[in-house]
This record gives sequence, structure tokens and C-alpha cells, in this order.
Amino acid sequence: MSDNVVQAVQALKRGTVEVYTETDLAQRLVDAAKTGRPMRIKLGLDPTSPDIHLGHTVVLRKMRQFQDLGHKAVLIIGDYTARVGDPTGQNATRPMLSPEQIERNARTYFNQAGHILNTSPDKLEVRYNSEWLAKINLADLIKLASSMTVARMLERDTFELRYKAGDPIGIHEFLYPLMQGYDSVMIRSDVELGGTDQTFNNLVGRDLQRMHDQPPQIVITMPILVGLDGKEKMSKSKGNYVGVTDAPNDMFGKIMSISDEMMANYYTLLTDLPAEQIATLTDPSRSHPKEAKVTLGKTVVTQFYGPELAEMAAAEFDKVFAQGQLPDEIAEFSLPGEPISIKQLLTACKLVDSGGEAKRMVTQGGVSIDGQKVTDPNATTTPTDGMVVQVGRRRFARIRV
Repeated sequence: MSDNVVQAVQALKRGTVEVYTETDLAQRLVDAAKTGRPMRIKLGLDPTSPDIHLGHTVVLRKMRQFQDLGHKAVLIIGDYTARVGDPTGQNATRPMLSPEQIERNARTYFNQAGHILNTSPDKLEVRYNSEWLAKINLADLIKLASSMTVARMLERDTFELRYKAGDPIGIHEFLYPLMQGYDSVMIRSDVELGGTDQTFNNLVGRDLQRMHDQPPQIVITMPILVGLDGKEKMSKSKGNYVGVTDAPNDMFGKIMSISDEMMANYYTLLTDLPAEQIATLTDPSRSHPKEAKVTLGKTVVTQFYGPELAEMAAAEFDKVFAQGQLPDEIAEFSLPGEPISIKQLLTACKLVDSGGEAKRMVTQGGVSIDGQKVTDPNATTTPTDGMVVQVGRRRFARIRV
């Protein structure tokens, strides 16, 4: 095996959890080099929500690695599987989405994925799985379902836990792994990427390919990126996420909020820095944690906005948080100069989404007006021209009366 193949395997293994199997991956790379046929690297995305955050980019960045090695990325927009809804990690059946919701989310997904992937036609193929799944008749569906036993399905932790708890499991949910696996057959996938929560689904693809006399795809699983809270996986619903469309200042500020212990994980999964440099940056005896975090923030922002805006975001963060000054740009809101409750004020300035969140932020000491902490969530205030309202460390609003 050539040194180039060995180096490629090592690079592709970086930041992964499992490779099924490493030997097969090496051989597939050798075969691709001999035949001149690029491997087809599959990633499925169900457009169940419109936004991509840094947690999603962990797998997208791995796909980009394959592209840079000369292989073809095949992005499957799961417009048909989204009608079922991936049961992974769910303790209840997902609601079905309308075709209009799916199409709207799919367009947004593709535009945001383009921040990471090479979207030139020779490097990226985009397919909607309704192309083949919508054509399956009942006989085909019965044949597909016969390839999997109920016992095998119940090995999956999501189903097992719900079954033991007596929670309902829809028959259609059992179809999801089969539908995703059938995608691999239809596009003749060589490699499928996914988070560790997708291991079961991706391995089903290998089984179905064998049944269709295709070489089973290599499955590469990636770790789930922990959210800003350091506890649960990054998720918009949990509010612990960094969106790929976040403004540079917001993106940098959120990165600066992570704990020191999370930096090694973020560096490994979200940057291309060499392992030796990451080890130095995340070793408190060799690098100051704050400086290491600044480097991380600038590196991540640079990937989406370029070095100039990354430097500006770092300077703005230092100005606001280290020097205690106001940011250069603050959104302005017009309000009458009449008494208003704190909860209504925060909602009117779009600093919170609800009165409940406003109350929580005040109680936690995260709200100030003109630099003075607000301690009573039921208090009222009278807006004055130029008044500055702050929620948390990064949200500001200026009042115009």
C-alpha cells in the first residue's frame, strides 16, 4: 500500500468514532486510484428544520475532505424520508411535514451546506430520494420490509427504550432505516457518513447493498458535537447552538463562551489545524486558555467569513467584554416614552422570544438598562431616548423615543 493511501486513511480517520472498515476504506482508495473512478461519498440530510449549525458541519467537513482528495460527494436531500421522520433519539413519533415545508427547508439546507462543500458539478451531486422512493409499489415495499426482522429493529436503542417503556412505535417508523439504506443502493454509495446516532441506519445500507449484489459501503461515523452548554448535543431547540449563518460577532462570541475543557473537541472537529498544534493550544502549561479560545473563534469565523471579518469580530469582542464598552453597532427600536414592564420592553426590542424567557433572564441577573442590573422581573421602566438595554453578554438594543 502506497504512502499516499496510508496518509489519506489517517487524515480521513481524524475526528471519527468508527470506520466500518478501515481495511475496506484503504482498498477502495487504492481501487479508485487504479481505475480513475472517484468514490461516491453519501450524506443524507432530512430537511426537518431549515437551519444548519456547527454540529451539522462536523460531517459536512468530513465530506469536504473526500472532495479535496478527488472524490464525488452525493448529498441526498431526504424529501421522502422526511415525511416519515427519523426516529433516531426520539421518545415519540415525529409529526409528518408537508411537501411545502420540506421543499422550503431543503433549499435552505443546500444553500448553507454550500458554505462547507465544493458545489461545482464535478465535485457534488445533489439528489432527492423521492426520485426512487416515490416509485416504489406495494410489492417492492413488502420485499424491502422482508429484509429486516422486528427483532433486529428492536436492537436499535431508540426503539428498544420506547418499547420497554410502553410508548407507541408507528409501523412506518420501522421503514425509515430501510428507506435510508435503499438510498445507498440507488446511488451505489461507496462511503456513507453520519453521526454516531446514524450508525444503525448506515449499517442497514451495507446489508441492502449486499442483497443487491453491490459492494457494501464503508460507514464512517462522527462524534456528536456538544453544544455551548457543555452537556447536551448542539441543537437549535436547546438554544446551545452556533448557526452557520450567525453574524461574525455572534459566532465569535458564542465560541468564546465554551468551557476550556471543550476546546480540544471543537478544535479537532471544526478546524483543520494539525493535531500537534491543537495539543499545544489546549495545554494550559503551553498556551493561555483565553488566547487559545480566541484563536479557535477566529479560525471558525474565518471559514465562513474570511480573516478580515474574523479579526474584526475578535476586536469587537475585546472591546465589549474585556474593556466593558458598547458594541459599534446596536439595533435601534422606537418606543413611546411611557411606562412599560421589563418583560414587554425586552420582547419589544426582540431581545427575548417570550415573556417567560424575559423573566428567566432577569432572575438570572442577565438584564441591565444603561449599565444597571435589573433584579425584579415584574418591574416597570419608562423608555428614554438613547437608553441601552442589554440581555446576556451579546444582545443589545438602543431605544429611540
